[in-house]
Amino acid sequence: MRIDKLLANMGYGSRKEVKKLLKDQGILVNGITITDAKTHINPESDKIVIHGEEIHYREFIYIMMNKPAGVISATEDLREKTVLDLLYIEDSQFEPFPVGRLDKDTVGLLLLTNDGQLAHQLLSPKKHVPKTYYAMIDGYVTVEDQQKFHEGVELDDGYVTKPAELVILKSGEIRSEVELTITEGKFHQVKRMFEAVGKKVVYLKRLSMGPLALDEDLEEGEYRELTAEELQALKEYRVKKE
Repeated sequence: MRIDKLLANMGYGSRKEVKKLLKDQGILVNGITITDAKTHINPESDKIVIHGEEIHYREFIYIMMNKPAGVISATEDLREKTVLDLLYIEDSQFEPFPVGRLDKDTVGLLLLTNDGQLAHQLLSPKKHVPKTYYAMIDGYVTVEDQQKFHEGVELDDGYVTKPAELVILKSGEIRSEVELTITEGKFHQVKRMFEAVGKKVVYLKRLSMGPLALDEDLEEGEYRELTAEELQALKEYRVKKE
């Protein structure tokens, strides 16, 4: 890998800014001063020191975000604020992308990474990765609704959903609270499933995706990197699904 690309990926600035850093002779690779931006290095084995501090390269970043309402799950948009706009520059330099999408008004767990292989495994329809949501519903959610969701409901386009697990937390004539686990990711699926039984979702929050659960200490709009244990659980889960 070229040293200017490596340093840019690690957040040391644009290619132009990295070239200036090299010109200032502040970078050593295996004890040798490097000034040429085109120099190729092995980030796995070469020792890289910048202004006296050894750095360790990593290729991937894995972020857990509690997505707030009002931002979209996209990498860029000309009109709307995206989840990437919530990242600090040292994290956005890795060019992560959201793994799946949450509607603009939906909050909760969102995984962002630049690990395309892991993202593909979690998003593949063949993997049936479970996703659990907390929802507030206008109307009285019944045991009959539970049974319909378990059997699969027909959406407005004629598609019949796969079996889903509906847990009623609180049910009232005006408003109900539920948890719903689905294994698909159809457009607006949770909202459309409730519309199929004559009810409306007024608040939706994703709680988990596969083995990854939302950190309750994260306020909406906050994020952190996955712990080693969380990342290992995701990778092991991917292998099991394969």
